[in-house]
Amino acid sequence: MELAAEYILVSIAFVLLVSILASKISARLGVPALLLFLAIGMLIGSEGPGGIYFDDPWLAQFLGVTSLAFILFSGGLETDLDEIRPVMIMGMVLATAGVLVSALLVAGFTLLVLDFSLKEALLLGAIVSSTDAAAVFAVLRSKSLGLRGSLRPLLEFESGSNDPMAVFLTLGMIRLVQDPASSVPDLVLMFFQQMALGLVFGIGMGRAITFVLNRIRLEYDGLYSVASMGLVLLTYGATTTLGGNGFLAAYLAGLVAGNRSFIHRRSLTEFHSGLAWLMQIVMFLTLGLLVFPSQVMPIAPQALLISAALILIARPLAVFATLVWERHLNLREKLFVSWVGLRGAAPIMLATFPLLAGVERSNTIFNLVFFIVLTSALVQGTTLPYVARLLRVDAPIDTRPKYPIAFVPTEPIQSDLLELTIQPGAKAAHKRIVDLEDLPETALIVLIRRNAEFVVPRGATMLEERDNLLVLAEPADLDRLRALVSGPSG
Repeated sequence: MELAAEYILVSIAFVLLVSILASKISARLGVPALLLFLAIGMLIGSEGPGGIYFDDPWLAQFLGVTSLAFILFSGGLETDLDEIRPVMIMGMVLATAGVLVSALLVAGFTLLVLDFSLKEALLLGAIVSSTDAAAVFAVLRSKSLGLRGSLRPLLEFESGSNDPMAVFLTLGMIRLVQDPASSVPDLVLMFFQQMALGLVFGIGMGRAITFVLNRIRLEYDGLYSVASMGLVLLTYGATTTLGGNGFLAAYLAGLVAGNRSFIHRRSLTEFHSGLAWLMQIVMFLTLGLLVFPSQVMPIAPQALLISAALILIARPLAVFATLVWERHLNLREKLFVSWVGLRGAAPIMLATFPLLAGVERSNTIFNLVFFIVLTSALVQGTTLPYVARLLRVDAPIDTRPKYPIAFVPTEPIQSDLLELTIQPGAKAAHKRIVDLEDLPETALIVLIRRNAEFVVPRGATMLEERDNLLVLAEPADLDRLRALVSGPSG
């Protein structure tokens, strides 16, 4: 027994380390890491060299649901509310109406190429309707590409908020397939119930998380990470149990908490970022184990046609139809948003729901979804940098060096570290720090980055144009600080 346990632990360690190495390889190749994670899962599976037999949809779904809750919470935690506020309406439209339009169009194409009933086709469309922007930005970072204007916050917000809609549509269609007495009005009522409870619990738990972390006063700092994990699980579990959308609640809880002050904020954010990566690896490996390649290949031609329709027709039509009145995005930007409909973990995880529910042709649906995700990642994931350059929406990525210090408060306080750049002609330019009369008394210049070097500030330190200042200040000081470093036109 002891030998078996050690063998299992060594195997897990080996798979995790290989997956981490695969993420580096994917960055160099410019392909989404999820492809390699899935490939590793398939290689160690029953039809691969690993020979591990795994056919447990319940366990795969449990791991997938838990992983997605942590991934969404981490995504919300790292999202700047000020950045997404201008694009929030667009993102919400894409995440709801856009997902619905995409699901309907995929269902229509499915009816043309497969002998599916309307409800089965709608179920497939619902499962593949959500996108995964995390893979998109990983590919762009590997190619040192950023995005212009509001594209990045729009895609981040859409990808974080469209999974709940896909979950609702999937569960709703399973209900219609299994219960002929169910009707569309029942689904409408279910939609408002899930979203309303998800919204309320998400915002409420986001505030509760910061309140608890700031007041629990644990003796050991490491326990704050454990407490945050428990609060995330409570957010998803309680919301789902009461009939709400747990994924929406998890994302909103992270978004609310991430834009409030709480103890050990930086270390907890980094912890959940690492946890999200671990959850992605676990999810993709598990789903890779669950698939049987011999069952996928027979339906590959039909799946390829549906995937092509999703990439080339359904996603673009969904984007242009839902953003037809939007003037903040030009044609090139809308075309790029259309191409960024990369499918990721959520569709494969959702494909386990019909398996557990015993839906007819659930195995076929799972294999179709798996193939669609693979082709989406291969086609869209590998061509994103070229499409961004072709449409001229690319921008230099921010490669600024990280500061060698971090601010980690041990008590809840209002101050935070801010990074400000002295613009040409600013009041602070060519002045000593001691001579800055407009510098708030509660603000402290902690460090200066000048070109590629760091300067420790003193009263006699002369500030220069383009200096980057790391300032410890309260939110109330922000306007005065900006006036101090802004140019004459600012």
